[in-house]
Amino acid sequence: MDLDFPLRKIIHVDMDAFYASVEQHDNPELKGKPIAVGGGSKRGVVSAASYEARKFGVKSAMAGYIAQRNCPDLIFVKPRFDRYKEVSLQIRSIFFEYTDLVEPLSLDEAYLDVTENKKGNPSATLIAKEIRQKILEKTGLTASAGISINKFIAKVASDFNKPNGQKTVNPEEVIQFLEDLDIRKFYGVGKVTAEKMYRLGIFTGKELKQKSIAFLDEHFGKSGKYYYYVVRGVHNSAVKPHRTPKSVGAERTFFENLSSEIFMLEKLENIANELERRLQKSKIAGKTITLKIKYSDFTLQTRSKTLPYYIANKELILETAKELLYQSELQNSVRLLGISLANLNTEKKEEETKKESVSVQLKFDF
Repeated sequence: MDLDFPLRKIIHVDMDAFYASVEQHDNPELKGKPIAVGGGSKRGVVSAASYEARKFGVKSAMAGYIAQRNCPDLIFVKPRFDRYKEVSLQIRSIFFEYTDLVEPLSLDEAYLDVTENKKGNPSATLIAKEIRQKILEKTGLTASAGISINKFIAKVASDFNKPNGQKTVNPEEVIQFLEDLDIRKFYGVGKVTAEKMYRLGIFTGKELKQKSIAFLDEHFGKSGKYYYYVVRGVHNSAVKPHRTPKSVGAERTFFENLSSEIFMLEKLENIANELERRLQKSKIAGKTITLKIKYSDFTLQTRSKTLPYYIANKELILETAKELLYQSELQNSVRLLGISLANLNTEKKEEETKKESVSVQLKFDF
């Protein structure tokens, strides 16, 4: 049965290897060479890698020494976040030439709702092409884009023709596109979830679509409903120019691994101080405190506790973080600690109408 729900014209713009591309643009000697932003020290972690480096398996969040092992000719470049922010603002100014409905996800990607736009252009595909050309002319950098009826499909589509390409999924193509899609390409399905889906015989959108909502709820909890609807083309989240943060956090990577909780207390106090500063700056408080622990073997562990009241001061944050630290024995020496606060007092419950299918009869010029 076809149900009526609002069709939008959404563009997801994603810069190509943004940090690395900025460095290559600003320093022509780096063009065409494998570079990694960050990761140059003994304890360093790669923030971004050029496409030349990615061919050797170098990727973000990889330890610098592993990246160097994979690519002996790798050039490490110190991050310049002020420069990246400067370029990001230039790119964002281009977006606002077309619409005020811009939702930045990070410095290098954003959603745009161009259903009604300042140029009066009925074609989201042509708008995306114009935007990418203007970005190239203004910054010297390339961008990729995905265009479709909602944020989910647009984001998936933007990855299809990278780098320096775009893909449009028209309304009448949505169902087939999602059914043919490899489950690993579904936004929100990570490596662990994909492996679980494989064990359940789910390899493509078509096989995911065959599973009932009860089955998906049983195996994937709260995410079950999300998978059930997005594979049917239903994702009614609007582009939000002012995104409400879901959590606020701070973390530190240590030059030497820490092997005792006692040595970690001072570090946790520093992290709590930084978190309090960020909370005060944003005038935010929260109820759920999460302690993040990354071990020397790069395994990650999180421990959380939800309080019955909102907090934002470092004393209460630190007290709860210490409690979580001592909750159970450490599995190994620790290279990173982080504290985050979620369940914030800024969160607003959104009511999304659930739909079962996309009307392929609707004509919508893309």
